[in-house]
Amino acid sequence: MNSPVLEAHGLSKKYNRFEAVRPLDLTIQPGEIVVLQGHNGSGKTTLLNCLSFLIPPSTGSVSIAGFDMLSQEQQARRHLAYVPDVPRFFLELSAWEHLRFVAAANQALDGFEERAERLLREFHLWQVRDQFPHRFSRGMRLKMGLLLGLIRPSSILLLDEPTSALDQDAVRLLKDLLRSRKAEGLSTLFSSHDPALSEQLADRCLVMTEGSLQTETP
Repeated sequence: MNSPVLEAHGLSKKYNRFEAVRPLDLTIQPGEIVVLQGHNGSGKTTLLNCLSFLIPPSTGSVSIAGFDMLSQEQQARRHLAYVPDVPRFFLELSAWEHLRFVAAANQALDGFEERAERLLREFHLWQVRDQFPHRFSRGMRLKMGLLLGLIRPSSILLLDEPTSALDQDAVRLLKDLLRSRKAEGLSTLFSSHDPALSEQLADRCLVMTEGSLQTETP
């Protein structure tokens, strides 16, 4: 059996006395698509931020592809891509320059121009490739964030509400891309309020309630 691509043990996040994420364990296998569900404020975004170490957890450990995020962060991040619900961009870089920067930082410049053009055209951003993403509409910024997650290799892709501002064509395209990743043995964990999306893509659905993973449904 293959080793898990993501493992979290005893993971929690506490702000003063408020437990945003209560101690939990989570394992994701290669090729799995796992959907994280729950009401607003249930802790989904905080959990994704902790798994990616965008914010440090209060307790527990996270490993990506066998590398510990605390002691082997550089190696772990080579296998992890995270797209938050509100992507942020460098004010000085165009859309194309953002993609090249991320590809270069992850040693993924081989075939970059072909990959970048294909993604930009598929998501209808080719015509604005030389513009600044921080000036894009909400939906365009979300598309650009997804492209930054997809332009480089990753064993697991974390997405926070990836379809919240996408048009239907972009949603269909994203579903196809996630299925293609799955066929290649690559994993995805994403949060969503869309039950249809979960039914179409998920191998497992995890439900967060008040910071805890309360239930798990196949």
